[in-house]
Amino acid sequence: MPRAFDARAGERSLFDALLDARDRYGAKKPILEDQERNPLTYTDVVRASFALGRKIAGFTAKGEHVGVLLPSSAGVVVTFFGLHAFGRIPTMLNFTAGLRNLRAAVKLGRVQTVLTAHRFIEQGKLHDVIDALEETGAKVVYLEDVRKTIGLPDKLYAATAGAFPRKFRAALSPDAPGVILFTSGSFGAPRGVVLSHKNLVSNVRQIEAHIDLDPNWVMFNPLPTFHCFGLTGGVLLPLLTGMKAFEYPSPLHTKQIPPLIKESGASILLATDTFVNQYARAAETDELSGLQFVVCGAEKVREETHKLVHERFGGVPLLEGYGATEASPVVAVNKPTDNRHGTVGGLLPGMTARLDVVDGINDGGRLFLQGPNIMSGYLREDGGIDPPEGGWHDTGDVVTVDAEHGDWITIKGRVKRFAKIGGEMVSLTAAEDLAVSVWPDSRHAVVAMPDKKKGERLVLFTDRADADVGPLVAHAQSIGAPELAVPRRIVKITEVPVLGTGKTDYVAIQRLAETEAQAA
Repeated sequence: MPRAFDARAGERSLFDALLDARDRYGAKKPILEDQERNPLTYTDVVRASFALGRKIAGFTAKGEHVGVLLPSSAGVVVTFFGLHAFGRIPTMLNFTAGLRNLRAAVKLGRVQTVLTAHRFIEQGKLHDVIDALEETGAKVVYLEDVRKTIGLPDKLYAATAGAFPRKFRAALSPDAPGVILFTSGSFGAPRGVVLSHKNLVSNVRQIEAHIDLDPNWVMFNPLPTFHCFGLTGGVLLPLLTGMKAFEYPSPLHTKQIPPLIKESGASILLATDTFVNQYARAAETDELSGLQFVVCGAEKVREETHKLVHERFGGVPLLEGYGATEASPVVAVNKPTDNRHGTVGGLLPGMTARLDVVDGINDGGRLFLQGPNIMSGYLREDGGIDPPEGGWHDTGDVVTVDAEHGDWITIKGRVKRFAKIGGEMVSLTAAEDLAVSVWPDSRHAVVAMPDKKKGERLVLFTDRADADVGPLVAHAQSIGAPELAVPRRIVKITEVPVLGTGKTDYVAIQRLAETEAQAA
């Protein structure tokens, strides 16, 4: 049975929550591993955090926003907790966001120092990223160089601090900033989100009160830690609940990941629909069948992906969830014992949902959320924080909530993802769903463009070479969908743009639509 949710359980700093887990599950328990295959125990993680953190503290100030530009690995986890051990604030930088957004994030976050690794930059060919960071005036520090300076006195300090960690770690308020993340920018410029220690620890406690987790399980995380799903779900959740976290540096390695899932003894896989679909197609039958379940977030899960995973891998449940960076991030998720396809699961305990009426939309309302996992606020350019008004976060999503059956949520679309055609509100998400139903093996994105006669019109971008309006109209008629939801303009492209998190890049799609309209 899942644990009961206790709101007071979130009143901890992240480092103290790690120490609590060490005490509960055993200091010698292997808790962290990556592709290097050198497992670390709780004691190893704590000592390494003190050793590295002490060195970083030598060239940063307490309370400073320290940039972290690293892939998912044991190294990024130790760096994250090393910063907390000495009262620094990890500011996670998205190396896939594009140079303009990266520079904007460093400026907004007032980042003076960025931690990265030579090996990562070389393998990822990210030298232009380093150039862009240095143009902002930030100092780039390579962790390999820092580790070379760790001598015997540092190791003795780390050993002593590891034995008495609560006496050596920086005492931090649960309400203090625990991390700064930047929204994905799928609909516009990224925003800086400040999540407190309490926000993040509370979200972990909410998840474990929602789903029954076994400390003997292994969490396989290929998602980046600059994305909140990868950070909370792939790092904090396992480490704070006794599960081993297996970190992998890129979700794009379709052929390497399935066999490693088997070799690592993974029980849970975190990913997005796009990546899970690719893994399921590339994997041998026995490579994913050992999973207890798969958790998908960040984008809608296609029914085709559900069927593919279920049929190929012995009925492994694929659980769709829903979240937002501003909610630390998990808001709702299906359960292995109650998996309702088409929904994003039940609202997590400790949260309250409110639906506001949206003009022209009869089915559902605009979702506002309140709870201990809701962010401290958005980062302002002057360094201040704008908290959510009245503690309510406006998700911008139109949803329905089944209050009679566990507060299960169904996403209808984003407020921005509705078009007004001939006076009627039409969901762009529903239009995409039509294309997915007709061509499930392809990727599609629908945007709205101005139309002199009807106000707006729908444009479908697809990688399906033979896509045509006819099959869309026929399918819409067969299921009783309004013909207004059928895109009459189809643009075929080689690849639909996606962000590093796997989400569709609607900013790039909109630019393509505008360019295409000008050329027409």
